[in-house]
Amino acid sequence: MRLLMNEHDTQESKALAFAAEVGHLMLENGAEISRVEETMERIATCFGVDSKDFFVLSNGIFTTGRSYAKVLFIPFKGTQLQKVVEANRLSRDVAAGKLSLDQAQERLEEIRNMKGEKPAIQILASAVGSGCFCAIFGGSLMDCSAAFVIGMLLWAFVILAGRKNISKIFSNIAGAAIVTMLCILFCGIGFGHSISHVLVGSLIPLVPGVPFTNGIKDLANEDYIAGTTRLLDALLVFFCIAMGVSLVLITYSHITGGMISL
Repeated sequence: MRLLMNEHDTQESKALAFAAEVGHLMLENGAEISRVEETMERIATCFGVDSKDFFVLSNGIFTTGRSYAKVLFIPFKGTQLQKVVEANRLSRDVAAGKLSLDQAQERLEEIRNMKGEKPAIQILASAVGSGCFCAIFGGSLMDCSAAFVIGMLLWAFVILAGRKNISKIFSNIAGAAIVTMLCILFCGIGFGHSISHVLVGSLIPLVPGVPFTNGIKDLANEDYIAGTTRLLDALLVFFCIAMGVSLVLITYSHITGGMISL
């Protein structure tokens, strides 16, 4: 009888540990709290674990069971929604009975080792996004071309800052400042007509859309701690962007003796 209980406890521990690892993967790649909790509970239930309890915060997961307890600290590494999608697909396959626990663990390891997009693809996506948003906000063809080039240079700087482990606060301030200087320069030499249109379009890659949206979702789902934390993080990025733009505009006005026409 004791042997059967030990085997059951071992199976429970493995299932809970696996569910926690899936939640870890999803949370660090930008998934909202409710989705992480739902996925973890679905996996645990499908592996026959009745006594389960998960408590998920914006940067941590508390997992407890009859014979298992673990706390995971999860720093936010950046948004890779493809990994979140694959983790959701993994949980659905587990729920459908297509995978054993060992097979699911192997699949999870494959998802964890998925590489993000190549830097060249990221830079191109930033450039296209900047140009397209400039057009949406009313920029001319020349403005969109300028925003395309600036968006490309901006994301090259973001990748370099990430490799040098520069703090997010400084990189966002510096990135916004670089964008503003380039907008002034390009429009000054005739490569662009409206500084405001080029500037707004070029700053879009820095905007934390996923954290801001997930923060609102978490608040709507009554996850007030996680929602508030994510919203504060997003608002900090907004503040850093505004500071970088303001510093350049103020410096420019002092140097030239007049306000720049946006």
